Amino acid sequence: MRIKGRSYQSIWIDPGEPENVKIIDQARLPFSLEIKKLCSAEDVYDAIYSMSVRGAPAIGAAGAYGMYLAALEMSSATRYREHMHNAAHYLISCRPTAVNLSWAVTKVLSSISDYGSKDKIAEETRKAADEICQAEIDRCREIGNHGIKLLRETHKRKNGSAVNILTHCNAGWLACVDYGTVTAPVYMARDEGIPVHVWVSETRPRNQGARLTCFELANENISHTLVTDNECGLLMQKGMVDIVLTGSDRVARNGDSANKIGTYLKALAAYDNNIPYYIAVPSSSFDLSITEGPGSIPLEERDPGEVLYMEGLADGKITRFRICEAGTDALNLAFDITPARLIKGFITEKGIVKPDEKSILEKIN
Repeated sequence: MRIKGRSYQSIWIDPGEPENVKIIDQARLPFSLEIKKLCSAEDVYDAIYSMSVRGAPAIGAAGAYGMYLAALEMSSATRYREHMHNAAHYLISCRPTAVNLSWAVTKVLSSISDYGSKDKIAEETRKAADEICQAEIDRCREIGNHGIKLLRETHKRKNGSAVNILTHCNAGWLACVDYGTVTAPVYMARDEGIPVHVWVSETRPRNQGARLTCFELANENISHTLVTDNECGLLMQKGMVDIVLTGSDRVARNGDSANKIGTYLKALAAYDNNIPYYIAVPSSSFDLSITEGPGSIPLEERDPGEVLYMEGLADGKITRFRICEAGTDALNLAFDITPARLIKGFITEKGIVKPDEKSILEKIN
């Protein structure tokens, strides 16, 4: 998608520099647009952990390219099979909740047909990573094609009035290589002339909604309003929300979904106010090996400093400042689980899937 009129992906390889991977450093947005070069598997690990690259499909793509960079790191003295398997375990260990990371890394590892040649390993891992990256873009485009049907229906039901969408965190193109999951149908609605307005919850503590989703929507000229996380229930209660759309980092076989902390509360409010809550998610984010969410989906706990401190722009500089009394403890659980009973459906590249095991197993393979 676009930044100041120029098209970008969130991760790519320039044809003239095949020895490194480039990402938009999401940890610097919206205050500074910086392109970061990743030259090793360790660079990829650090970029994922620091959230310079984030979003389930995007970290899957990054992990895939991390395997390619791991292949480039090998020398004639390297035990190729051991090196690549170690790289896979290393990359997968970075962030535990999003299943796309382990899925993509494992897929690249399985693409290696012969461990006898470094060049062959590099060639095969690069090809597999490119295919994963392109597949995520294609999935998002198809999610848009299915999701826009819901926005058309809502627009028609409202006699042509604007469709008010509430979203949480960032499930846009930054999180998904291109197009995004939540944003794909929004962009398509805009292109069709359907008026849309997006309520963007700030998404404490890292403020991905405020920093990233608003950045994306502004660059695409989509009407949007930033709200605090705690306003969202009242907006629904007052009839100011027509549909809630979020992404997901992992969906269990029964339809339970892990997503950014705060999603569960929005799903509860939507359910209580009879507002449909849909999750826009590619099939690569479903984990059919897990029967249900609680106790099975690993939920990442991050540095308490992300809660105790905030970042902002002051006098032209990105500044970090404490927001509470020194010595205060903080708990920073990064994800929560929304039970399937609160979810209206999953908007996938294969169509809209009901949140139950039978429907998921029939459509997601």
